[in-house]
Amino acid sequence: MKPFTNEILPQGYKMTELGALPEEWEVVVFEKCIKNEASKVGKVKQQEYKVYGKYPIIDQGQSLIAGYCDNEKYVYEGRLPVIIFGDHTRILKFINFPFVTGADGTKVLIPNTSVILPEFFYFALLNIKIPNRGYNRHYSLLREQKLPLPPLPEQKKIATVLSAMQEAKEKTQVVIDATKALKKSMMKHLFTYGPVPTEETENVPLKETEIGKVPEEWEVVKLGEVAEVKYGKANTKDKGNIPVVGSGGVYSRTRTPLVDYPTIVIGRKGTAGKSWLFLEPCYPSDTTFYLRWKKDIDLKFLYNYMVLNQLSGEHAKTTLPSLQKADLINYSLPLPPLPIQQKIASILSAIDAKIEAEENKKKSLEDLFKTLLHNLMTAKIRVHNLEIKV
Repeated sequence: MKPFTNEILPQGYKMTELGALPEEWEVVVFEKCIKNEASKVGKVKQQEYKVYGKYPIIDQGQSLIAGYCDNEKYVYEGRLPVIIFGDHTRILKFINFPFVTGADGTKVLIPNTSVILPEFFYFALLNIKIPNRGYNRHYSLLREQKLPLPPLPEQKKIATVLSAMQEAKEKTQVVIDATKALKKSMMKHLFTYGPVPTEETENVPLKETEIGKVPEEWEVVKLGEVAEVKYGKANTKDKGNIPVVGSGGVYSRTRTPLVDYPTIVIGRKGTAGKSWLFLEPCYPSDTTFYLRWKKDIDLKFLYNYMVLNQLSGEHAKTTLPSLQKADLINYSLPLPPLPIQQKIASILSAIDAKIEAEENKKKSLEDLFKTLLHNLMTAKIRVHNLEIKV
């Protein structure tokens, strides 16, 4: 379909304050889409959240469920489903189960079902661009919005299509989470028994060491024995294609690599102990350490071990966690024969490849969802004539 203009409209469309829309669509103010009903809903402070409990806590954070509460008197007693709006974060959540709200900035929106279907209302709100005012409140901006309003049957079809896309994203995230959990479990197994099947672990002779049990033929060494720990340097202003690494991650690029590669960069300040593996040139900033190798070692083997057994730097008497050079020099690690290191690294790399593939799939689904959401809400794509099981 060609882009709409004020001069040329497709047949059956009209020009509105939201742009060209089908003639049978309306434009409604936000306030018409909600019920101003008094409903009992308790609020729980963040320090009172539980890891497990009877009732999920919904707040304005990124996660759908922020924690749990066992106190029934706090449970929302109004009609369901509702939409949760984060007054500070602008995050939206569709909730169709009993819940308790977080203490601050959690707005409960009750859809006016005589005007708009709850699922469609949720997706219509997702398509709205509300300016970011930082940690200030945003509900007043939301109340000023106007929404496209198709007839109820088309609302249902639009919501069904978008729900299917959202479900696909959620299923992909489940696979990502499960694969990451598998990797963590596999890392514990591999760094204790080596690359042997689970059913054969009882046949692996182990010895007690300062880092726990490891196979008898493995050494336990200090990091300083296999690598020279070097300080990163202040960042150059010359920007280009080489990643600059700070304690918070890769944040800019420079034309001049500082260190030979491959290497491992470790956060020294801020996110102390966090590691990054670089198989290409990089520029570690002055908030990091990097490693220069004294002997052959599989970097992916060492990197994965350091991720699993991360130094925190919390013992340092500073405002922020901070690692000392001695912390890394004296960091103990297992050192199996190089072929064993390589086999362990290969197993973990295969799991990483699966995680990366699923994360790329999720990113593609997210991009497709955003495009489809916009096109359906602006009627660039119509589903009113499609046979959809709803």
